[in-house]
Amino acid sequence: MGLFDAIRGQFLDVIQWEDQTQDTIVWKFQRRDNAIKNGAQLIVRESQKAVFLHEGLLGDVFSPGRHRLTTNNIPILTSLSNWKYAFGAPFQCDTFFVSTRQFTNQKWGTRNPIMMRDPEFGPIRLRAFGSYCFQVTDPGTFVKQISGTNADYDTAGIAAQFRNMLSARFADALGEMQIPALDLAANYNEMGDDLCEKLQPEFDEYGVSLTKFLIENISLPEEVEKALDTRSSMGVLGNMNTYTQFKTANAIGDMAQNEGGGGNMMGMIAGVNMGQVMGGTMQQGAQAPQQPGVAPPPIPQPVQWFAAVNGQQLGPFDGNAMAQNVQSGQITRETMLWKQGMAAWTAAAQIPELAGLFNAPPPMPPPMPPPMP
Repeated sequence: MGLFDAIRGQFLDVIQWEDQTQDTIVWKFQRRDNAIKNGAQLIVRESQKAVFLHEGLLGDVFSPGRHRLTTNNIPILTSLSNWKYAFGAPFQCDTFFVSTRQFTNQKWGTRNPIMMRDPEFGPIRLRAFGSYCFQVTDPGTFVKQISGTNADYDTAGIAAQFRNMLSARFADALGEMQIPALDLAANYNEMGDDLCEKLQPEFDEYGVSLTKFLIENISLPEEVEKALDTRSSMGVLGNMNTYTQFKTANAIGDMAQNEGGGGNMMGMIAGVNMGQVMGGTMQQGAQAPQQPGVAPPPIPQPVQWFAAVNGQQLGPFDGNAMAQNVQSGQITRETMLWKQGMAAWTAAAQIPELAGLFNAPPPMPPPMPPPMP
């Protein structure tokens, strides 16, 4: 092997890029004076493409694989220009590797609230955010339009431009779709797919494909969300009068099972009942026609008694029913009773208006049968 053959072997280049990052899109192969020797080996890995620029003009684009680079028609001067014929005419150009894999989890969001007219709430302000994925599909266009001659270009260089494009088009699409605010969550997927298709022509200008557009959240202002929470709570409770009656009945049942601690609670319930009676009386008085002179007192209502028997609440009983229960022995002197207006449950014998039921004389005995003849 001659001297020139030995030297020529030392200048045969192996051009390749082992990407150790997660966000690099374009990387320039560094070579002194950008000189590449005839016969150099170009290795392009999967998810990569190699772009050659000569004197600022786009040259060949190489796909994945091993390529042997040769040329006889680029007579340029290098540091070895005096020996160029001995070394197989080295040529000079820029070599860029472009990553063609998908770049995922790229964030987008509205910088300012979006004003829109909602059919239920009227004018409202909305904010939205999400993520998207993109992939370089035309490396030559991407290098010419975006990265240029940058030696190392990553996703941060294009993120702001893509984010502005997505936010602006999203706001426009949201206004055109006229979807009520409460129905937006059910249309996230449809909106994302529709926007992904409509935005693709704009990404084609950069040699990029928008592979996924995801909407993670569309939110209302905080004060509107609080108002919606209050409205939802009222909807869960339903009819307020029925709810109040239900809570009162439960409280009475609890006190029947816990006589010792029911005094204070009984007073509270009695107050609630008195308030309801007074409210009903005032409402009746407001609806009744006004008569000259003094208005008659309200019609007295029959007394309704409640009894606590074996841990259960019985009643209500009027006066006749109470007398029958005393005679049958269902209600004794020790039975705890309560009526509206009483502060607590009280033994039946200690209630003055019922004490007479326990002191009544026994009924007449049945007549004696006639004597046998």
